[in-house]
Amino acid sequence: MTNKGLKIDGRRKLITEFVAQKGKVRVSELSEEFGTTGVTIRSDLAALEASGYLKRVPGGAIHNVNNFFNLNFFQRNQHNAEFKFEVGKTVSELVHDRDTLFINSGATTYYTAVALKKLKNLSIVTNSVSIAVELGAHLGFRVILLGGKLNPQYAFTYGADALEQLRRYKADVTILSIDGIHPKARFTTYHQDEAPIDREMILRSRRCIIAADHTKIGHESFFSVAEVPSTVTVVTNKCVDPDVLLTFRDKGFNIVT
Repeated sequence: MTNKGLKIDGRRKLITEFVAQKGKVRVSELSEEFGTTGVTIRSDLAALEASGYLKRVPGGAIHNVNNFFNLNFFQRNQHNAEFKFEVGKTVSELVHDRDTLFINSGATTYYTAVALKKLKNLSIVTNSVSIAVELGAHLGFRVILLGGKLNPQYAFTYGADALEQLRRYKADVTILSIDGIHPKARFTTYHQDEAPIDREMILRSRRCIIAADHTKIGHESFFSVAEVPSTVTVVTNKCVDPDVLLTFRDKGFNIVT
């Protein structure tokens, strides 16, 4: 299927997706892809930059990290998918049959949930609609989806009702996807609504595993979730900067790659 001849809205939507997938696009490549002039593409990039979807650079545009968190859940699942899959598989190896788990929403925890299917007799409490659907039909798993308000863009529940229900449970392990973890010993997120859920999950479990691909390590997001507990294990992929990794380990972080 050709992308030539698309109307302006369709073209700009695809440009946004290309930037999210590739990290960087060039005017010449987009001009050829859409069969239009460089002037038209530059106009598209200017409009998308003004809306916060990307950042223009000489000859093209690059991914705007803030826009990543405006993508819907299913688009985010495809971003750095190979790294998230690696992390999810490693996290699943730290969980045992018959464990009780708290799992928050996120693309990395979604891939972790898929990897957990090799285990038996798990009990899972989650605020992620996607994870609840993924694991709910799996034989031998007991899955509880927290009620409350629904964030339809990112497919998670939150609010006072969700917190009240969460406080009825205790877990062996909390598995969290977060947007940033910094050596100053803070977990951070772009989603203020989900931060209280994450915090309560940490408090009500014996162990905490952070599932974070290398783009989250050393990064600080908008809203603080919690100080890093002594029981935390951070699982990331091998692309993480060795110097950043050393900084975390020097501060006593348990990092698994």
